Amino acid sequence: MIDQLESAFNFHQQALSLRQARHEVLAANIANADTPNYKARDINFASELKKAVNNGQAESGKSGGVALARTSERHLAGQGPAWRSASSTDLLYRIPDQPSLDGNTVDMDRERTQFADNAVRYQAALTILNSRIQGLKNAMQSE
Repeated sequence: MIDQLESAFNFHQQALSLRQARHEVLAANIANADTPNYKARDINFASELKKAVNNGQAESGKSGGVALARTSERHLAGQGPAWRSASSTDLLYRIPDQPSLDGNTVDMDRERTQFADNAVRYQAALTILNSRIQGLKNAMQSE
């Protein structure tokens, strides 16, 4: 039963983690808009999500996360998820539409648009995850 819950939430967990990592990358691009020779970065969200979900399914049978100490042999063996950090994602460089003289490739209009789009998608993912959790809670409660 727990495995089914874990697999049901794995996709949403990975998607939220990647959205958060992408938000950090986009924020760094915006913060460095005036830095000479700064190269704008981004995450290919679809391919990274596919890798994260596949790794999450592969790691469910392996030990790769946080192991829990057992004080009795009658305790269940626990294994926490192996979290992916923002640094473990493949960052890509953006190709500028119009290069600047100082070598900076940040296009503020594009960055603001991508930042707002990512924020909306993050909020939508949270809303979907919340509705799934509420649906499970309602199914478990007696009437």
